[in-house]
Amino acid sequence: MRIDRPSDLGNHLREVRRRAGLSQAAVATRAGLSRRWLSDLEAGKATAEVGLVLKLVAALDLILEINPPPKSDIDLDVILSRLDHRRD
Repeated sequence: MRIDRPSDLGNHLREVRRRAGLSQAAVATRAGLSRRWLSDLEAGKATAEVGLVLKLVAALDLILEINPPPKSDIDLDVILSRLDHRRD
């Protein structure tokens, strides 16, 4: 899952929680967080502490991975150059 904004993270974690059939209160208790904090995170609050986010991720039986963006094997300059040569 690609996360570009705090709201992306909040939405994704909310969906995982809901699919698991868990309430905010149940997950917050499991993670040692307040329900209000969880509600704010799910709403996209941008100032959530990373350590608390990791506690929530673990409580939902998830892992967090950070990867570089995939490299594209497509070189548009080469493709456009080939198209220009075909026109000649």
